[in-house]
Amino acid sequence: MSDLLERLRGRGWRITSQRRVVVEVLDGDHVHLTAEEVHSRAALRLPEISRATVYNTLGELVSLGEVMEVCTDGRAKRYDPNARQPHQHLICSECGTIRDVHPAGDPLGDLPATERFGFTVSGVEVTYRGLCPSCARPLG
Repeated sequence: MSDLLERLRGRGWRITSQRRVVVEVLDGDHVHLTAEEVHSRAALRLPEISRATVYNTLGELVSLGEVMEVCTDGRAKRYDPNARQPHQHLICSECGTIRDVHPAGDPLGDLPATERFGFTVSGVEVTYRGLCPSCARPLG
């Protein structure tokens, strides 16, 4: 059973067959699927699952803090089940592939007090951009 499914069970979240298949589709490292991709993959396992059910389930998972929404440059939202482990994202500027990365250091600690302008900083988001190996290959 997936870690996500286990955590949801521990929280008393009602696991229907539709919810289970959405969670199973999200399970894995570096999974950053759009809602449409989640629906397509879920429908292969459970053909009767509706888009509305997928969107509602994703919304619940985000509200519970078990999944994060990742928005990148006007592209469709993606859903990241790695909400428990602090990490940043590496995004391909060409195809939109997203990978979780864990850089050394503390990005929050790297912001000097003089640059906080009196804010009480509670979090930081760093996004690395570049080209994935597939997009960086010269054509021809």
